[in-house]
Amino acid sequence: MSVSKSSSLSAQQCSANTAAAWFGHQFGAALPRGLRDEADAMSWESFVATYSHTTGPLRLGHWACTDNELPLGRLGPQARNFRAMIAVGDHISTSTTAASGPIAALTAMLYDRGIALETLNFHQMRSGGTTATFVHGTNGIRAEWAMGWSEDPTQSALRAMIACANRLLA
Repeated sequence: MSVSKSSSLSAQQCSANTAAAWFGHQFGAALPRGLRDEADAMSWESFVATYSHTTGPLRLGHWACTDNELPLGRLGPQARNFRAMIAVGDHISTSTTAASGPIAALTAMLYDRGIALETLNFHQMRSGGTTATFVHGTNGIRAEWAMGWSEDPTQSALRAMIACANRLLA
């Protein structure tokens, strides 16, 4: 994950700063409260390596909402159909589910695989075409924070969910 490429602050410049300072400079906002103390003691690179697991037993491949546009006659919240390619270790399979949105869909797909992930806190911030998503999740035994990063807000959220699940599985 190359986060600093899309920013005006190079990796060399932010190595002397804390992750909290780097994020504040980029987004004009503080990190979520539960991450601030740790981020004050970490470089941005360490923060990304810790909270944005790009490796782990759980990986998300292709993701899609499989519905065509809903007819205008349907009012109110409607479940949408989602499909994903999910790998757990060496086992890769396709999942489908109906849910109110992508986070609920991924949560259901993970649960179907025996991976519990309840979202305790969700923060999403956008700056300069990039979205950072922070998820604080639990498996019922312990809780972890994770981060996802993407130009697309949905992909950012999905990456944060997968990173959180991988942190809980570690």
